[in-house]
Amino acid sequence: MPAKKKIAVAMSGGVDSSVSAALLKADGHEVIGITMRLFDGSTAAVEDAARVAACLGIPHYVAAFESCFATEIMAYFVREYQAGRTPNPCARCNQLIKFGALLDMAVDLGAEYLATGHYARIATAADGTTHLLQAVNLSKDQSYFLFSLDRELLRRIIFPLGEMREKSDVRRIAADLGIPVAQKDDSQDICFIPDGDYIGFLERRAVLATPGDFVLADGTVIGRHKGLHRYTVGQRRGMGIAWSEPLYVIRLETDTNRVVVGLEGALYREGFTISSCNWLQSPAPADTELRCKIRYRHRAAPCIVTPLADGRAAVRFAVQEKGVTPGQAAVFYNGEEVVGGGWIE
Repeated sequence: MPAKKKIAVAMSGGVDSSVSAALLKADGHEVIGITMRLFDGSTAAVEDAARVAACLGIPHYVAAFESCFATEIMAYFVREYQAGRTPNPCARCNQLIKFGALLDMAVDLGAEYLATGHYARIATAADGTTHLLQAVNLSKDQSYFLFSLDRELLRRIIFPLGEMREKSDVRRIAADLGIPVAQKDDSQDICFIPDGDYIGFLERRAVLATPGDFVLADGTVIGRHKGLHRYTVGQRRGMGIAWSEPLYVIRLETDTNRVVVGLEGALYREGFTISSCNWLQSPAPADTELRCKIRYRHRAAPCIVTPLADGRAAVRFAVQEKGVTPGQAAVFYNGEEVVGGGWIE
């Protein structure tokens, strides 16, 4: 933790960011709160954050980011589904909005650091380099969503909750301090689709529900689907296909508008490629043994990462893994350290 500094806290109106602000203030820092207004339904979050800031006695600012959020996150979300990929809006938002536009605003307000309520850790090595680590509480760890941060920015980021062992400890601190959101439910799913109806969200934004064929790997047509955007790799339910064994979505073919389905075994892959790699260590790994997470709740699996041209890399698992999904993030770990990652092709 730095000596007494001016620190901006990204306050979402939830308990994690609220306690982060409280802990930093208790350590004697000059703390200011900033809440991002990202879409029409985010008014309640802004109001909750303002109440917390008043309770803590810290200045509170609102960042009107609706336009850039719509362009960089919502439009990306739609484009990815149109391309037959499954997006990861949280990781992209962290890169472009929270640790991009918001950090810029924090600097403009005179802050030297930006803190958030993420469960992750930043460590400074003896040589002065900074490293992104998993949280102590691995069940809450959010380092997967932070792989795309610029490594030069890590020295300006603080995660006050990274050492917390239990979420109940965070709520206890909030209750002890009289923070008004101490018992507020954790946020779930995608923030701009609070009801979870991503299909309705996409169709309201002109994603056409164009019917097509369900096919087996050999091209045999076994049914009709209601639009590619309704399916993702590994999906089992909601297809309406009567079959002797459970069928899963294996891949989406945008050129033919077909959903290829098959038995569970067809989901296992020996490897894949990623693009737009971001490495948090220098030099980048080359034919290095690491552990790879291919989705947030995936148990990191041993792999070899080999750099390719144009910011891409090849990943080869030690043992086949299930459910490699184009559009999702592949994040690499060396022990508890996040080495980097990229987007699954």
